[in-house]
Amino acid sequence: MSVDKQRRLRRLDEVMAGRLVVSCQPVDDGPLDSHDVVSRFAMAAVMGGAGAVRIEGAARVAAVRPFISVPVIGIVKYDLDDSPVRITPFLDDVAALIAAGADIVAVDATARARPVPVADLLAAIHAGGAWAMADCSSSEDALAAHALGFDIVGTTLSGYTGGEVPQEPDYALISTLAATLPRVMAEGRIHTPEQVVQARQAGAWAVTVGTAITRTELVTQWFAEAMAPQA
Repeated sequence: MSVDKQRRLRRLDEVMAGRLVVSCQPVDDGPLDSHDVVSRFAMAAVMGGAGAVRIEGAARVAAVRPFISVPVIGIVKYDLDDSPVRITPFLDDVAALIAAGADIVAVDATARARPVPVADLLAAIHAGGAWAMADCSSSEDALAAHALGFDIVGTTLSGYTGGEVPQEPDYALISTLAATLPRVMAEGRIHTPEQVVQARQAGAWAVTVGTAITRTELVTQWFAEAMAPQA
């Protein structure tokens, strides 16, 4: 590993290790789905102690960037007709996210049919001067991504690549990855402080929380359903 690479990874650990990441992605087309609201979500998250934010879309990254100093994880989401991959599948989006101010670019790193090889996306991220995060669904995905050179691996897609979506975070996957990999981002179905603690105890380097903080409609639904008459 080059001296410059070591320096960059030390810096990444300095700013991210042990920190909460808030995914500021409101419900699509909902009342909170605007640049101004997401910028305010991001500012509020940082005020509350978040060490980074995760933002969808280059235009939204550009809108948020002037208001916060913590790292921004940028992604772009798609619903493609010819691939199940949704998260940052194209090289143009990597370039756009970095130009907009993303410090970290996250991509789907699952072993599925895709328009651009994962290795090419990784190369573009590093060439643009950003850190690279692999959104994974399994230990195989994560180990392959780490071997390619991704700086962070996340459990983001565990439970979302087919079949019924589990209710709980994938603590087993977090623990398995943390046993051998240096930077494991716990992400996916983490809704309470207690679950954050469990993820950290499983070895997570950092933890991302999204829905429970920035998807008001869904959180309200949880409470409304709890108010329903019990059988």
